[in-house]
Amino acid sequence: MSKERRSQCPISFTLDLVGDKWSLLILRDLMLFNKKYYGEFLNSRESISTNILADRLQRLENSGLISKQKDEQDKKRLIYRPTEKGLDLLPLILEMVQWGVKYDMQTAAPLSEVKKMKKDREGYVKNIRKRFQCQK
Repeated sequence: MSKERRSQCPISFTLDLVGDKWSLLILRDLMLFNKKYYGEFLNSRESISTNILADRLQRLENSGLISKQKDEQDKKRLIYRPTEKGLDLLPLILEMVQWGVKYDMQTAAPLSEVKKMKKDREGYVKNIRKRFQCQK
């Protein structure tokens, strides 16, 4: 990123990369919901617009948080995947899920998944990481 930084604070740095709603939701969809195609992100219940989705995918790729490659089965389609750097945000995303479930009485999060996250956080993270390492 060539953008000048506001400060040397690690929280500010992280927010500069993923501090908007859409970037975090795309990362959530990639890692927790196994979405990998542009159209799958468009169909998320938050209803992202096409121009914002294209912009955030490009920003996440430019930041090294996701990668894209041609689909082996359909060369016209692109597959998006989190990189190691992106996967390193998984614990942060899981913490946000836990916090949201605790304070949002109308959450749509599947409580069985939330319980798995909470019961064996390390194993949960390891399984998600393994899924993406097999796809390289």
